Amino acid sequence: MTAASPNSPTDIADILAFYASAGVDEALEDAPVNRFAEAAPRPVERAPAAAAPPREDKAPERPAASSGLDASRVPDAPARSSVAAVPDEAQAALARQLATTATTLDQLRQHMAAFDGCNLKATAKNLVFADGNPEAAVMLVGEAPGRDEDIEGLPFVGRSGRLLDRMLAAIGLDRSSVYIANVIPWRPPGNRTPTPHETEICRPFIERQIELVNPKVLVNLGGPSAKTLLNTSEGILRLRGNWRAHTTASGIAIPAMPTLHPAYLLRTPAHKKLAWRDFLEVKARLRALS
Repeated sequence: MTAASPNSPTDIADILAFYASAGVDEALEDAPVNRFAEAAPRPVERAPAAAAPPREDKAPERPAASSGLDASRVPDAPARSSVAAVPDEAQAALARQLATTATTLDQLRQHMAAFDGCNLKATAKNLVFADGNPEAAVMLVGEAPGRDEDIEGLPFVGRSGRLLDRMLAAIGLDRSSVYIANVIPWRPPGNRTPTPHETEICRPFIERQIELVNPKVLVNLGGPSAKTLLNTSEGILRLRGNWRAHTTASGIAIPAMPTLHPAYLLRTPAHKKLAWRDFLEVKARLRALS
């Protein structure tokens, strides 16, 4: 953007394109915030050039021996935010405790809505808990909500959600006959990849959610879901198409089919045939279990 014409349509389009490529797809505030003004140092009050001599009945104050700095010149420490929580082991332990005490899906949802231990909640619009039928035989688990899911508070409602609906219809299923959730219930800002610590904080919630639903078949949509819930480091292209097992805290082994995420299939249409084979495996397993 040139300094001579900072408001020209061409320059504005260029900077908006830069923001979009960086993952900035929505504004968090109605009005722009000048961060440079917020970070500007506070003016320091200086003592007058000629100070009056101390009174004889009061000894002059001496600077503290433990510090060689003038306290008036030390900037105030920034206030700690009470909204965003820094992920730590204490928050992960609290998440495990809350998940364990939930005896129903409604209780689990309430615990998650009140939980402030994950910093992703501070920037998300909604808790994306689940969609579909909690009594279904099939449960599908993705990684994290996207922009559309964050707005509506439901998983898989954007382009990838429409593709998932078509994939389910191909094997005779729909949203009324499956249950859908995500490992991470809050959208990461800019759709960035959740950090390992954020994933570990949210892991107890999704594991308890699976245990309460107790599906006959679990479908892991994408590598992050498969790696988190199947405790493996293998890539999704190696995992997909092979039956694994997710073991709940109570020791129940649920057959799990890792497959490709619909968002990946939108970017790589040639691999839709692989996902189709995986869904046919799910259909065959359901017939065998019925």
